[in-house]
Formats: sequence, structure tokens, C-alpha cells
Amino acid sequence: MVNPFPPLAESIAYATSLGKPTVADLLSGAARDGRTLVQPRSGVGDHDAMRSLLLGLERRAQPDVATITIDSYTRLLQFGSARRALEADAGTLNGYPLVTHGWRRGRELNELVRAPLQVRHGSPDARLLFRTALASGITSFEGGGISYNVPYARDVPITQSLRAWQEVDRIAGDATAAGLIVDRELFGTLTAVLMPPSICLAVTLLEAVLAAAEGVCCISIAYPQGGHLWQDLAALRAIPRLAARYLSAFTGVRVHTVLHQFMGIFPTNPSRAIDLITYGALLAGLGGVDKVVTKSPAEARGIPTLAENADGITATRAVLEQPLVRLVIDEDAVADELDAIEREVGELVDPILEQRDLVAAVADAFADGRIDVPFSASRFARSLVTPCRDQEGAIRFADIGMLPFGEATRRRNDNLVRARLGKRGDSLEGLIRDLHFFSDERPILPWEWFGGRGERSAVRA
Repeated sequence: MVNPFPPLAESIAYATSLGKPTVADLLSGAARDGRTLVQPRSGVGDHDAMRSLLLGLERRAQPDVATITIDSYTRLLQFGSARRALEADAGTLNGYPLVTHGWRRGRELNELVRAPLQVRHGSPDARLLFRTALASGITSFEGGGISYNVPYARDVPITQSLRAWQEVDRIAGDATAAGLIVDRELFGTLTAVLMPPSICLAVTLLEAVLAAAEGVCCISIAYPQGGHLWQDLAALRAIPRLAARYLSAFTGVRVHTVLHQFMGIFPTNPSRAIDLITYGALLAGLGGVDKVVTKSPAEARGIPTLAENADGITATRAVLEQPLVRLVIDEDAVADELDAIEREVGELVDPILEQRDLVAAVADAFADGRIDVPFSASRFARSLVTPCRDQEGAIRFADIGMLPFGEATRRRNDNLVRARLGKRGDSLEGLIRDLHFFSDERPILPWEWFGGRGERSAVRA
């Protein structure tokens, strides 16, 4: 089914021969120059259609990083099903089956566009997919043993997925040592909706430590836009601070910050959808992220067309190219959120990182509910945590579950959600309203926030 893979040295030589930067090169340049890379999502089953999609996006919108999104059969190692779908009707696939097409076709896609490629997928066991990507000269690979298991798979033990991803990271580390730096992006988005920032960052930091231990030196930590500006800014600012705390023991590791534009329920009105994309771009600019992964105005309807995907890139870049010095940030509010996020992350990950076998410690923590992911698909996660929004729309905990938060953390959370829960009750209806945060007629971007606490004067000249 799959052609033999070339030796690692030949794959590295091929990637170098392309004459284009790696994703790690672009991320380092973005961090140095204070700019933000723009990357769409894109993936279809048919090879010629995938060629047309990549080339069309490059011609229309010039993304900095191009994407190959992988189909569900490949994610779950169902390669026979992927082959049958290709032969019957490739349009039924929800992504590109790279393993089935093979690394030679992967190279063909790589040679087609000027931008370096990243593979995005959702597989708890990505070993074969990663080897195919590396042989294709692809220099960025998303995922991890928690973030690509718990949200996607029901029956894969966490220990099993973590061990499989250790092999991915080991090969990425070998490639790095041999001269090709592979960017490993960690999917902090998790189940995408109402994700408390501390859970997102705790999971990615655990995966980052595991990756760095295998020799990975370019790590991108991705955070999903939650919807509350000050909380989101605090989470983005927390990433380099937490990386300095937990990854400083690993020599030469560079950590980059990535923002996913809003991953929850999108407005059906295209103009309001563009407003939400604009809001995500504004957050990316204010947060100084190295890369933003864009959405399209068609998110509420399904897979976007090429033109709709390009519209999301164009709208995002238009905001990023504007000066943001006119916007006044409520630094007190951001600092308060930043302190809380860092404390919560420490309470979640410190006891785990103290254990000798980190893989076993992570699996035990999930079994006990000491690490938990709301709305998870996995039966190996407790899913006892229930998130909610407070009065101002920040994401909190309606039910902390078994998370090992201290008294100060619990008191702060309870104080912030008490008034909101008192009004809506801890009900299914209230949870649904929180999930539909941007889908009613409220303003997408609360401009009045840009005045400082108690000032609310919107935008100053």
C-alpha cells in the first residue's frame, strides 16, 4: 500500500533542495521582526483537487504557511477505507489521505507552492503519517499524544497515544540533529469550545516537555481564541512565561505562540462572520503571536470554498497590517488574568512533572480527573469539568470536577461565576447560551473594552 520511505538523510536533502524556508525559519523570522504569519486550513481528498486548492490559495491570498489537512480515515489508521473512498468518490473524504497518496505525491504538492507546508490532522497514532510527511519534505507537523487523542478518539488509551507520539518526536529530534528543524505544533484547542485557558496550556506544556525530551527544538504552542479579550491576551502572554519556567532545562528549544481564530459556533451571517475573523486578527496583533490560523466566513455552513478560505486570510491580514497603537489595553485586567492562569497551570502540571515516568503520570492524572478536558470523546478522560462564562464573558468553571486547584483558585473562580450562575442557573440552557456566544445579535467586538477599567471609552486617538 505504501512505498518504502527514503532514508532520513535523503528526505532532509530533498527538503533543503526545495530552496524555500522551513516553517521553523519563518517562525523565527516572525518572532524576530514582530510580525504574524497567516495560515489557513485546507484539505480535500482528490490529489488534483488538492493541487488546485493549494495553488489557488497561494494565488489569491499568499498564505505564509500552507496546510494539508488529513482525512478522518487516515487519522484513525483506516487506510483501506481511505483507499476505497478515493477509488469510489474522493469528494466524500474530509481531507487529504497523504499516507494513501504516498510521499511522492506529497513532494509534488510541496513543489507546487512557494510556502512551506504543515500537516494538520487529529490522529492519536501519527507515526506512519509523520514518516510520510517527512519524506514529502514537509517541515511542520501538528498534534500530540493528549491533544490528538482525547478530543478525537474514544477507545485509545492515553499511554498508548503518548508512546506513539514519543516516536514521532524522536524522529523529529533526529531530523533536527541532522540539520532539518521540524516545527512541532501542539494543539491547545482541544475540544475547541469553552476551553478554560489553564487546561489548554497545561496540556500543551505537558506535550512540550515530552517533545523537548526527544530532541525537538522548535515547539509551537497553540491557543484557541475564547472570546474575552483580556483573558485571551493573558493566555497568549502566559505562553512564553510558562515555556521559560518548564522548558528552560532543554538547551536550544525555541517556543512560538500560535492563535487559532474562534473555534466555536460561528455566526451564520457572513458579515458577522467576517467581524469575528477580524476580532481574531485583532487579538493576534495585540497578542504579538508568531502565527494565526484563520477561519472563513463560511464556518457556520461547512467546508469553505477556495474563495471563502481566501476571504478569511485577506480579512485577517488587513487587520494585521494596521497599526494597533491606538488601542488602549486594560493592563490591570490582563495582569489579573495572567496571574490566575499561571497559578492554575502550575497547580495542574507541577505534581505530574515531579514524577519520573511522565507518560504514566499523565495517564494516571487523567484517570483520577486531576487533568481533565471538557466535552472529551475519550473514555480515558473523566470529563467532569463543566465550563461556563462569567458576567463579562470570560471562561470559568461551573464545576471544577477533580482538578487539584488550591483554595485561592477556587475562591476566585467561584466569586467570578456566582453572579452569572445566579441569573441563569447551572442549566443546560445556560450552557447552550455560552456555547452560542457569538451567534446572536450582540456586538462581535466589545469596543468599549479599550478604555481601561471603569473608563470604557472605546478607542483613543
